Parts: sequence; structure tokens; C-alpha cells
Amino acid sequence: MVQVETTILRREWFDPERASVQLRDYADTWIEQRPGLRPSTRALYRRLLDRYISPTIGTAQLSAIDTPMVRKWRSELLGDGVSESMAARAYRLLRAVLMTAATEDKMIPRNPCQIRGAGVENPEERPVLSLAEVFDLADHMKHPRYRALILLSVFGTLRWGEVTALRIRDLATDGSWVRVAGALVELRSKGLVCGPPKARASLRTNALPNAIRPAIVEHLAKYVQASQDAWVFTGERGNPIRSGNRNLLTGWKDAVTAIGRSGLHFHDLRHTGNTLAAQTYVSTKNLMARMGQDSSRAALIYQHASRQVDQTIAEKLSTLIDGMTGAAKHRGDEDDNGPTSVLVPAD
Repeated sequence: MVQVETTILRREWFDPERASVQLRDYADTWIEQRPGLRPSTRALYRRLLDRYISPTIGTAQLSAIDTPMVRKWRSELLGDGVSESMAARAYRLLRAVLMTAATEDKMIPRNPCQIRGAGVENPEERPVLSLAEVFDLADHMKHPRYRALILLSVFGTLRWGEVTALRIRDLATDGSWVRVAGALVELRSKGLVCGPPKARASLRTNALPNAIRPAIVEHLAKYVQASQDAWVFTGERGNPIRSGNRNLLTGWKDAVTAIGRSGLHFHDLRHTGNTLAAQTYVSTKNLMARMGQDSSRAALIYQHASRQVDQTIAEKLSTLIDGMTGAAKHRGDEDDNGPTSVLVPAD
């Protein structure tokens, strides 16, 4: 009794009754009540909880969870064939849930997730396309209406959800800029919905290289309705593109195989665009603003880069493209068999 009174006075006492709640119930409430989560993030957390936490340690009471239990849980996940990347995501979710239980709700004395490196992902290095491969891939799309989808994703450094959420009002009529105002996400309960982009910094306007502007203007004229609310990229019936029917509509797998890049992911286009933009040697602050990346360290506010510097990025990208196409044309002029095809269409 004296010990309990002492811990209360020191504000170190935790009510064991409150900590008797099962982990899966507490985590479910945590996901439901967590502020600021995007719908897609909330859905991801539920999948992680349902697949990797609830079936294993979900029935454990919060008071019974300790570091050895967490270590064993993670080890068994990996032993069952769960990838290190997915195990790291599940661990980060568990750590966040138990951190709230320890620091905000004061239900447990400390967070038992103390395994160094368990939440770190080590993704494999993703491929970067050359400029020639970018235009080659665009030309190998199943239908010409998806050529601009490739070019915008690369040279606008857009995520899949961002490029598919574009409306006609989000593109300059002369193809000089693209604005990211939202992102399409697919939820089990609601289907395809348009919500905010991944982070605050993802709300941005990026200048586009001169060399791809004719392709953007042509796409708007041929494939997009005149309404300001019209989707920029759709199927032939005018509906937005879903990730589930991307291959069927665009012929993605056949296209990447045709250019010798089997296994290329759509997100690798953005990775390629970011890499190309970095080759223009602008500052980290302005590069991150173009990429739409937010920083938890908050020392730099990347989204406030000047439009003038962003225009410089686009101009330098155009120079890179022009250099590539000029070299191709020069080789064609010297070829006895006739000129090499130019990858970027002329006006």
C-alpha cells in the first residue's frame, strides 16, 4: 500500500484495470480516433492490424506486452515469410499504438517496442529510366491517349494517385505547368475517392519542360472534355483510371517488356523524374518542393520554393531532352540506311 501511494505521488502509478484491455481492441480504437490520417493511411493501418497483429498478439492485454513478446512476434512474422518491409510497417504501427498507451493515455509505464532497427525499411534500389527509355515507354503504351500519362508522371514528378486525379483545370492550356490539388485513392468501403495528396507539401504547381508541352496540348485537345471538371486521364468511357485496371487500359506490362524493363513499377516513373530533376543541380529545398516531399524535421519548408527556380528546373530538363533528341537526329543523318526516328514529336 505504501509503495502504491509512493508511485502515485511520483506520478508513476498506472491503473492495472485500464491496462487489461486487449491490444486489438485498443489498436482498433486508436486507428479510428487518430487525427489527421488520410483515408488510404487509415485503410493501410487496418490491413496491418488485421493481418499481422490481431491474429498473433491481438488478444494480449496491454499490461502483458513486454519487449521479449514484441521481439518474438516480429521474429515469427519474418519466419512465416512476411517481408522485412511489411514487418517493419507492422512494427511501426504497433510502436505508435503503444506509445499512445504509454505517454498519452498513461495505461502502461513504458513502450515495449524497443527493438533497434525493427521499424527501418531497406527497400531495394529502384531502376531509373534514361531519357530515351522514357519516350520509348510513352510510345509503347497500348493507346496514344496514355502517352501523356507517362510524360507527366516523369517530368511532373507525380505519384499515381496525383496524376490520375488531374482535372483539366490542373493543367495550363499551353502545357507549361501542372498543379497537384488532390489524389485518387481506392478504399474497400467507398471505392475510388478523391482526397488530399500524401502530405501538405504535395499541394504544388510544377513547371513542365518545353519539350513535352506539345504532347500535353495534343492530349487535352484529343482526349479531354471541355468541362473544367473533366478528368485528364480516363478510359474510353470517360471514367478515371483505377490501379486495378491500369495494365488492361495502358498495356503496362507489355510496354515495359518491349523496352527491356520488365518488372518496372509505375512509381519508378516518379523516381526517374526526381533523379532527372536532381541532375539540374538546384538546391535541395527547391528540389524537395518540386517533388512534393514534406520534412518531419521542419527546419526547411520545402513547399515555399520560388516559381522562378522551378521554371529553371523545367528549362534544364528541356535542355537534357533536346540534347538527347539532337544526338539521335545527328546519328540518323550519318546513317546510310536513313535517319533515326526522333523521339519527341516536332510542332
